[in-house]
Amino acid sequence: QAQVAESGGGLVKPGESLRLSCVASGEIWHIEVMAWYRQAPGKQRELVASWTVGGGTNYGDPVRGRFTISRDDFNHAVYLQMNDLKPEDTAVYICNVQLPTRQLWGQGTQVTVSS
Repeated sequence: QAQVAESGGGLVKPGESLRLSCVASGEIWHIEVMAWYRQAPGKQRELVASWTVGGGTNYGDPVRGRFTISRDDFNHAVYLQMNDLKPEDTAVYICNVQLPTRQLWGQGTQVTVSS
């Protein structure tokens, strides 16, 4: 059975960086989209960044220019390099993997930006 797992969250100060990792495992034959979402308390889940086969990368407006998504196709992994973190980036970051017939969600990893 396919699943995804995130890692790399933590507590950092404003201006610092973090790198999140997400690995999909199990019966993975073809990945169409790998993406990062985030959800802060009391707010809706929002797209942070995505990578789409044939469509390249896409970023949410709040993170464009500061975050970079990259992938490792061989290991079914996707990474999120987050630079110049701000308090408003505080959220649970959740990995999403879209397969041809279904999508997978991770449990999420907490990122807290505070001085």
